Amino acid sequence: MKPRALIAHASGTNRDHDVARALELAGAIPEIVHINQLTDGLLLEYQMLVLPGGFSYGDDLGAGKLWAVALRHRLGEDLQTFVARQRPIIGICNGFQALVKSGLLPAIGAADEQQATLTRNESGRFECRWVELDPNPVASSAWLQGLTEPIHCPVAHGEGRFVAQAATIDEIESREMVAFRYRIAPNGQRYPANPNGSINHIAGVTNPAGNIIGLMPHPENHIVPEQHPNRHRGDTAGSGLPLFKNGVVYAAQS
Repeated sequence: MKPRALIAHASGTNRDHDVARALELAGAIPEIVHINQLTDGLLLEYQMLVLPGGFSYGDDLGAGKLWAVALRHRLGEDLQTFVARQRPIIGICNGFQALVKSGLLPAIGAADEQQATLTRNESGRFECRWVELDPNPVASSAWLQGLTEPIHCPVAHGEGRFVAQAATIDEIESREMVAFRYRIAPNGQRYPANPNGSINHIAGVTNPAGNIIGLMPHPENHIVPEQHPNRHRGDTAGSGLPLFKNGVVYAAQS
């Protein structure tokens, strides 16, 4: 049976329907539900949780911060149970920010403790451009199984620079929890290939169990060849659809 994927909508998120289309093509049944409608037990009726991109609550207290509070407050024990059952969760852009600020990523310390952040881009401005992402070939996450080719997709954020204490970064690296890195030019020039200045060119991370993944770029915005900006020149490689297919396969087994 096709797994049900809950796309949690919050005031200000705006990529809900984009990720719903990606999940449909990947074989899931997506449902967009406002977080205020998630009453007790509803979350556990789904096999996948998706936090889409946008500007939840206008980023009034920082990108993703209020959404992180809402997740913990409204979902509480249901969210803990969902995670404990190792059901797949993905956060994209603003959703990634919420996962990090809620402590669900990278989740290598005490429960609910924020261990990293996504802060202002080094450029000091909003970045909207296409980037290439290299998947981690040795990561144990089900989201990344079999992904060997770069994903080519857009970024659209002002606060996407992944930073943490050196010890936290070392643990993320040693435990192969980096999901994606920005692909840097052969000459080593960081910008604009790394659009925000993230440490070690980190574009996304997983939790230790690998069922939770977050990334700043938008793979849901390159799922069919026609979305590629260079399609008329024959360049349509780098679809983000295989990432969602992996998540759907994993959800079906949850």
